[in-house]
Amino acid sequence: MKEITDYLHPFHTFIVEQVSVGVHAINQQGKTIIYNNKMKQIEGLALEDIQDRSIVELFNFDQEESTLLKVLQSGKSLLNVKQTYWNRNGIQITTINDTYPILENEKLIGAVEFARDITALENLIQQPLHQNNELAVFNQLVAASQAMKTVIATAKKAAEAKLPVLLIGEAGTGKDVLAQCIHSALPSSNERFYTLHCQNADTLDINQLNEMAMGDSSDTLFCERIDLLPIRLQQKLLMILSKKTNQDIQFIASIGEDPVELIAAGVLLKELYYFFASFTIQIPPLRKRKKDILPFVTAYLEKRNERFKSSLEGLMPEVKELFNHYEWPGNLRELEFLLDEITSLSTTETMITYEMLPLHFRLKNGELMEDAVSPENFIVQRDKNLLSLDQYLREAEVYYVEKALKLHRGNITKTAEALGMSRQSLQYRLRKLSLS
Repeated sequence: MKEITDYLHPFHTFIVEQVSVGVHAINQQGKTIIYNNKMKQIEGLALEDIQDRSIVELFNFDQEESTLLKVLQSGKSLLNVKQTYWNRNGIQITTINDTYPILENEKLIGAVEFARDITALENLIQQPLHQNNELAVFNQLVAASQAMKTVIATAKKAAEAKLPVLLIGEAGTGKDVLAQCIHSALPSSNERFYTLHCQNADTLDINQLNEMAMGDSSDTLFCERIDLLPIRLQQKLLMILSKKTNQDIQFIASIGEDPVELIAAGVLLKELYYFFASFTIQIPPLRKRKKDILPFVTAYLEKRNERFKSSLEGLMPEVKELFNHYEWPGNLRELEFLLDEITSLSTTETMITYEMLPLHFRLKNGELMEDAVSPENFIVQRDKNLLSLDQYLREAEVYYVEKALKLHRGNITKTAEALGMSRQSLQYRLRKLSLS
């Protein structure tokens, strides 16, 4: 007759693979011992991706440390801990973890983590305030600067004419929001607004356009970042769109850089540019229209107070000065995400103080404050609290990449060449570092 222990292995394997939470176990050296199917789904990695690699090689934990490694070091359980991190493909993940030490004969031999995926829920909670069920309209836009007032006036004319529109601007300048505003202001009240995310070129099937926004109804099609499509797909897109010009469809597209440079570099199809360029609207970066910064913050806080009964009313003088001096390489999107991060942690405060700013933002702006980001602050000193190696390497990389971008005025192609990498590699690093 078999002993109970003889059945443990097949039962154990079945339970681990069928359970609805992610299971990740490591030994004392940090090597993965168990990694079930649910954890593969959560983290987007396969077993062969994690074998013989430590957690710090596979994931970026930003300012935090892996809960698995914490438990492995302390020998104490961590329960119901929220953790946000990025896999080696730059995909953000948020989980709620229960993590336990594994003991054998009272000796620590490893740690196991049970993870519940809340990435989708976290993204829904943290999404910018304007991204709800209703599309943006012109009177929601902040336009204190003359440059932005001109952009809005031109966009309104484009909506009246109902001709194809090309939006040009750096990442984070709000091209998607302006496209929604044009749709909302159309005189014919187009029924639906579709976004074609061209950056997902590997999985994009442009033939789907024949079923999507190409029926008999009057729709708006926004092709976001057509310059990120391979040329062969740009040609295919142009062929499909050219057949639909007689229908009541509003065509809008966006690109991230100067079209002349993109065409010369072979990145943008000249004919596709001409298709959308009936109205060309250049959205200036936030660093060139800093009059919009403080009004945007005010509008953000008012909207948040209305929705969540928040007590925050404005910025302290030192924070206003910091915001006005910062270059905002991620533009309005970076400002909005920063405000999301600040306000999500606020309690009874009425003003945003310097101490409430996240560490990563203060480090990037150290030249204006006492904790300056200067070369000596990246050197190990006896009287300083040391950063973790992961945090140090990430902050140093952020600092260096941002300086390179600033030197080349945010031009991705030129910055990539200066750093000795491909344009695609730099864009991947920017996504990984949460920069735009």
